[in-house]
Amino acid sequence: MTGRNPLPQLHLGVFFTGVGPELIWTDPRARSHTAFETFVEIAQILERGLFDAFFLGEGLRVRENRGRVHDLDVAGRPDAITQLTALAAVTERIGLVATQNTTYNYPADLARRLASLDLLSEGRAGWNVVTTDNAWTGANFRHGGWLEHERRYERAGQFVEAAKELWSSWAPDAVASDGGAPSWSRPGAVTTVERDTDLVHLRATATVPGSRQGRPVLFQAGDSDGGRELAARHADVVFSANTEYGKAVAYAADLRERLARHGRSPDSLRILPGASVVLGDTTAEAQEKARWVRGQQVNGPRSVAFLEQYWGTDLSAYDPDGPLPDIEPGEQELDPSRGTISIERRTGKQALIRKWRDLATERGLSIRELVLEVSPGHPSFVGTPSAVADEWTRYVSTRAVDGFNLLPQLLPASVTDIVDELVPALQERGVYRTAYQGTTLREHLDLPPLG
Repeated sequence: MTGRNPLPQLHLGVFFTGVGPELIWTDPRARSHTAFETFVEIAQILERGLFDAFFLGEGLRVRENRGRVHDLDVAGRPDAITQLTALAAVTERIGLVATQNTTYNYPADLARRLASLDLLSEGRAGWNVVTTDNAWTGANFRHGGWLEHERRYERAGQFVEAAKELWSSWAPDAVASDGGAPSWSRPGAVTTVERDTDLVHLRATATVPGSRQGRPVLFQAGDSDGGRELAARHADVVFSANTEYGKAVAYAADLRERLARHGRSPDSLRILPGASVVLGDTTAEAQEKARWVRGQQVNGPRSVAFLEQYWGTDLSAYDPDGPLPDIEPGEQELDPSRGTISIERRTGKQALIRKWRDLATERGLSIRELVLEVSPGHPSFVGTPSAVADEWTRYVSTRAVDGFNLLPQLLPASVTDIVDELVPALQERGVYRTAYQGTTLREHLDLPPLG
């Protein structure tokens, strides 16, 4: 009698955004979002829950609302690589993933800093590759708007290729094994990398050897055609927005077709959609908690500030529980300074506002009720631990996803609930590890060895 093949294993990470409406900082149970002790506590809870990775967002400029600091958000986010290097000293297994921008960094410098994190953490580093096209961010670098939107992924591809070449430029036996060797590094074992493309120019020699896993694991976030192509060419893990089952299946099929076109196997990439989870002892309790979460994320002042982006003027005199503003919005298109407005929403705002007015009139919605309806951020999975575990088992068993990158709402409560209640339910179903099987992030993700 042949044994049954084991079920696919679910991979989990937590995405700590650091800013934005997702994190509820006003609740008395919330920890400081800038104190190192908070990050230590969260990372250690996740390690106890056998998570693959602790994933930090990055902000190159504090978000604004109509040209002023958006003080309804948490601000003061520390640099991700610095923060994760410190966390490497107080954790043992969990992967440490830094979001870093390819538009406003330099390949040799960023490759060096990421390689340093990977070496010091003994192979637990990852890099979430992101791009930007907005001049608002670039102004911090005296380089605003230098790259056309359509070319940001071209720059990213050339940037990643340069970084990968630098990371592989030390031979595995480059460093002398003992003090009796004639030189610290074997002659010829470290090569200089030169790149001279239209968007990346460098001549550099890597300053550190590869880590236990070879190089940082490459994550990529983005759902556009350019983002999917970048993922199919270079990523080890893709962080998508396709959480609903049907969309997840379609996304996975599209990405695996792209992998084949680039000569890569389906198993060379892990798909981890971003997801938020709200758990309760009963379905009704979970749904009530989800309503509370959403209400905290979209409170009165945030609702008004959301509409101010579109009206382009001060709306603070309007009651968030009253009707939509009775004044017409300005003609100018959306200012990207809030930092979270999608490219697609930066144009065509007049038609969008007309649609919102019709919806509000038809359903009698206040400002706050409308914003609750049309703004992003609804919890992805709401229910009892058993119900969510059943749903996730279906997702991973059909390879719609390889796991999830979770977005907590309240720290540490959100991650504690998942580790103490959901993880055991997943383990009972045989789709989640009961112990770490390796020491590196690449091993946690069960990715094939680097060629």
